[in-house]
Amino acid sequence: MEITGIGGFILLVLNVWAFVSIIGSKNSTGSKVLWCLLVLILPLLGFIIWLIAGPRSASSRA
Repeated sequence: MEITGIGGFILLVLNVWAFVSIIGSKNSTGSKVLWCLLVLILPLLGFIIWLIAGPRSASSRA
């Protein structure tokens, strides 16, 4: 699947936002690395998975 134009730019911005949020989180280093790899390897699917599973799992533990 190829995403170009404005869709690709929007995906890039969302992925950068995800990276900043992941790195700034209080999770362990291993968890941060795994989330970053997931978003890097599968940009659209990884972002969606992080959006659904990432923040909720972190907030439910606190």
